[in-house]
Amino acid sequence: MKIRPYQPTDLDILKAITVEAFQGVSIDQGIEQKYGLIQGHDWKWRKAGHVAADADREPTGIFVAELDDKIVGYISTWHDSEAGIGYIPNMAFVPECRGQGMGRKLLEYALAHFRELGLSLAKIETLEQNAVGNHLYTSLGFQEVARQIHFVAPLNPSDSQSSA
Repeated sequence: MKIRPYQPTDLDILKAITVEAFQGVSIDQGIEQKYGLIQGHDWKWRKAGHVAADADREPTGIFVAELDDKIVGYISTWHDSEAGIGYIPNMAFVPECRGQGMGRKLLEYALAHFRELGLSLAKIETLEQNAVGNHLYTSLGFQEVARQIHFVAPLNPSDSQSSA
């Protein structure tokens, strides 16, 4: 596996990889299951938008994984030098490359990047149902410091398509 810097021409491929990889472990998908489409957009559109936001925020913090010159995954990062914290908002791989240690290598690469920047901590979040992520992150030294519950409230009565 080769790791290289992000290029703007990678964005559409990274969005597609992300949408496929986050099936079942996306907060936005949970929102959609409860409330349906929002403003005419599905969870996949919103999740792809998160990748675009990562690229806008800190394109030099995105690292792309390739096999045989084909993009197979990526990790996005951004950092706050003053706070000393590096953030990892997204990481995803194509299905055929999961479970082969590539995610670990990409995470190690991102952590080395944060060390080179002189940061003190790295932060990553995952959902409870992401067993693979939970195992991988703790195996690399990440420790759980808090649990968060995401609440959503409809702002208009017509938006309350609750399945509850």
